[in-house]
Amino acid sequence: MKITILVVFYVFSPLLILHLCHRFKFINKLGAVFIAYLLGLIVGNIGILPEGSANVQDLITMITIPLAIPLLLFSANIKEWSKLAKSTFLSLFIGILSVTIIVTIGFFLFRGKGMPEAWKISGMLVGVYTGGTPNLAALKIMLNIDADTYVLTHTYDMAISVAYLAFLMTIGQKVFRLFLKPFPIKKDNENDRDFDGKDPYQGMLTRKKFIPVLWAGLVSAIIFAIGGGLSLLVSESQQMVVVILTITTLSIVASLIPKINRIDKTFEAGMYLILIFSLVVASMADISRFAGLTPGLFGYITFAVFGSLILHVLLSKVFKIDADTTMITSTALVCSPPFVPVIAAAIGNKKVIVSGLTIGIIGYAVGNYLGYIIAELLKLF
Repeated sequence: MKITILVVFYVFSPLLILHLCHRFKFINKLGAVFIAYLLGLIVGNIGILPEGSANVQDLITMITIPLAIPLLLFSANIKEWSKLAKSTFLSLFIGILSVTIIVTIGFFLFRGKGMPEAWKISGMLVGVYTGGTPNLAALKIMLNIDADTYVLTHTYDMAISVAYLAFLMTIGQKVFRLFLKPFPIKKDNENDRDFDGKDPYQGMLTRKKFIPVLWAGLVSAIIFAIGGGLSLLVSESQQMVVVILTITTLSIVASLIPKINRIDKTFEAGMYLILIFSLVVASMADISRFAGLTPGLFGYITFAVFGSLILHVLLSKVFKIDADTTMITSTALVCSPPFVPVIAAAIGNKKVIVSGLTIGIIGYAVGNYLGYIIAELLKLF
């Protein structure tokens, strides 16, 4: 009975979290993922979890991410990627390159400072700063990272990202324009898409939206099953790697099918599963063990975020990319697509929203591959 209650808590608590985010602005500013982590840490460390909860937690974490990845990628429009402006596409390449270079340098600078298996953390950082939380979660499974390290890494990431966003929203544009040219404003009648103030989950539970999402969930489950079947062909240590990369690849292919690509709210459904995952993983973490994991980790993540930003700006100067495009690209990669409209509004340029969101989706698509490759390469050292 207690285990059943725990499962119900894990599955439906994100509904309450999303409702609170919709209802209260200050909670929304903290973010649903942050609230999920906070709730999970509280529940997992006050001694109320029933005996046998570990098995349930492991099962949920193994199910949610493989199901979430396809839902997140179904809405990706690969055909539109080729239509990105040359400067935007170049900024995307520079942004990914900057993250990879800085995280790699940071690995050699910080690996001896209290971070066991620093190569795994490096893989997660590359994944999250080219994609987002879904990539961080996927790489946790692929690289077999323990819950304590994962939660602490993500906690520091969220704390540092707040400082990063505060910089971009206040003096970032002025600072960038000291080095980079201003955005080339076109005098036309283009209507900018306004993403501000809208709840992406609104109407999701209506029959018109929910039934198609269920069909998308079925496709996601089929892709998961294919990935699981292929994983049986490799050694046990490589099975989760094969599962995640197979799922990522098949999800991108499925996004090319119009009937799947046009299903509304699939991305939101995927993020709901990410919230469940975040809640469960946080409840698995033991706060008392955090002290032994912290040395060097905060410095490494700070170096990764702001170091990649600085390198991105320097390379943008070399390749003559404007300030706003550089800012929105960095935001999409480091903080993920949901923050693109926020920064676009802060810098007064909504013309970069669509390209920023597209960059973010590309980041989700490549993050798993790149994060795993970098981790395995650094493991050799």
